Amino acid sequence: MTGRPRTRLDRVRASLGIAQLALQQIEDDLTADDLDASELAAILRELQEDIAHPGGLFPALAQLVSAAARRAEQFEPYRDGVASRSLHEAAAMITDNAGQRMTWAARALEPQGDDT
Repeated sequence: MTGRPRTRLDRVRASLGIAQLALQQIEDDLTADDLDASELAAILRELQEDIAHPGGLFPALAQLVSAAARRAEQFEPYRDGVASRSLHEAAAMITDNAGQRMTWAARALEPQGDDT
């Protein structure tokens, strides 16, 4: 292959394109006319728990944002840490807020024997 080598940003853009296609497929499944509450709850649980890939979507996103935060810390040793702190807070919000709310929504649709 001739041409310029792919940059890190090129690889990130390509990976995001793949992720967007996968998320579009999930969105299509979520908007299907024949989707019932039980199946919707199962999909929500899969996004949160993802048995095949421990951690699920939200923890994986939080891990990615946390990696960016740790890297930002290396560039801010004499600054106020606004970038890294903001990224750490965003990661916490993904798991604490989005992930927990996804769990609550799945339980509301189909409790699966939960007592809460």
